[in-house]
Amino acid sequence: MIVAEGAGTPPVKLACLDLAGTTIGDISMVERAFAEAIATQGIVPGTSAYARAMVHVHRSRGCPKLEVFRGIFPDNEAQAQAANLTFERSYEGALERTGLVPLPGAVEALEKLRDAGVKIALITGFSRSTLGRVLSALGWADKLDLALCPEDAGRGRPYPDMVLTALLRCGIDDVRHVAVVGDSESDMLCGRRAGASIVAGVLSGVHSQERLLGGGATHILDSIADFPSLALGTEAVTGVATAG
Repeated sequence: MIVAEGAGTPPVKLACLDLAGTTIGDISMVERAFAEAIATQGIVPGTSAYARAMVHVHRSRGCPKLEVFRGIFPDNEAQAQAANLTFERSYEGALERTGLVPLPGAVEALEKLRDAGVKIALITGFSRSTLGRVLSALGWADKLDLALCPEDAGRGRPYPDMVLTALLRCGIDDVRHVAVVGDSESDMLCGRRAGASIVAGVLSGVHSQERLLGGGATHILDSIADFPSLALGTEAVTGVATAG
C-alpha cells in the first residue's frame, strides 16, 4: 500500500465503492459495449476516429456513460443518446450471457466492513436501469446500504454529488468519516471534491498509479482486498508517495 504524504485516516463510517474495476471484474465487458456503441454511429475499428474515441473512453472512465458519449459526439445530442442506448443494451446483454464476477477479495472486504459497522454505498457511472441489472446479478442486497447512479444525485463523477448524497442518506455527520475507493482518476477527483479523508485508488482497474495520484488519491492499494485494513486501522502503512 502507498499513502500520499500528510494523509490522515480518521475512523471510517461510510465507504463509497466503485463498481467496474474496483469491486467487479467487468472491464472487458464495458470496453466492448463502448466499442459497439461507437460503431453504431459510424466510428468503426481501424480508423483514426475510432482510436481517438477509445482514448476518450479510457480517459473518461468512471464518468456517467452518457457524458462520455457527449464528449465523443459534442455537436450531436441525438448521436450521443443513441450510442448510450446501444451501450446499455450491449452491456446488459453481456451481463445476462456471462454474469458478473466479483474481483478477488471483494466479497470478503464487504463482509469485514459490515461486521465493523461501516456503511457501504456503491457508486457508479451506469444508468439506474443498468445498475439495477448489476445489483440483481450480484445478489449483494445484504451487503450494501445504498447503491447510487448519477440520476440519484444530480451529477456523476468527477463531481462530488454521489458521495455527498450517500453521506446524507446514510446519516453520516462528518465527511471526514467517509472513504472513497475506485480505479479511475474521476473516482479520485470525486472523493477529493467531496472532502473524504480517505480517497483510495486501486490498481485492479483502468488507470495507472500516476493517474490515480494525479486525481488526488491519498492511498494506492493493489486491490479492494487491501481496503478493510486501511479503513479499520488494522495494518500499518508500508510506503509513501507524493501526488505532485
